[in-house]
Amino acid sequence: MISSTTSRPRSTASSPVRGAEVDDFALDPGLLAELFARYPETCPAHLREPLGVTGEPRRFDTVVMGARTHQPALDAGLTSAYPHLDQHVVTHRELPDDPSVTRVEGDVVAHVAALRSAPGRDIWLCGGGDLAGQLVDLVDELQLKVNPVLLGEGVPLARLGYAGRAWRLADVERLPGDVVLLTYRRREESTP
Repeated sequence: MISSTTSRPRSTASSPVRGAEVDDFALDPGLLAELFARYPETCPAHLREPLGVTGEPRRFDTVVMGARTHQPALDAGLTSAYPHLDQHVVTHRELPDDPSVTRVEGDVVAHVAALRSAPGRDIWLCGGGDLAGQLVDLVDELQLKVNPVLLGEGVPLARLGYAGRAWRLADVERLPGDVVLLTYRRREESTP
């Protein structure tokens, strides 16, 4: 399953944690505790000890991200923010050597489709709108974390001429800090 913030056959999903940068907003500690209790694998390695995250991966064993999402790890002197996951970074640039990181260049859709067909847990799409736009047809579930913060602009969920897709609302949850977690699943196309 690919989840974008996706049960193999593997699905791709977007995680509600997406990078979990502690300084993004004044995050409620209860929110981080709740999200990392559900998805401990989405806590970057360098934040696990300071945040008290000790859980083993529960849902994802693979993460796919773009170069801009991976950059904060590099800026912090890390070669991988998620060495506990099979990490795939989509980039044209060279990356530091790290056995947990695979550099992806070329046909990203074919690469992720091959990951989906392999045995394992779900795939976490931890990237911005450009990558999500390329992979949207492989995404089975969206988890959108709605924060009570009004921003004047942001990154679209999916770019690159994405024409739209119908999703089915599967769940709505209220989390600590007045955050709402919306879970949408792919609406299966009806066949005539």
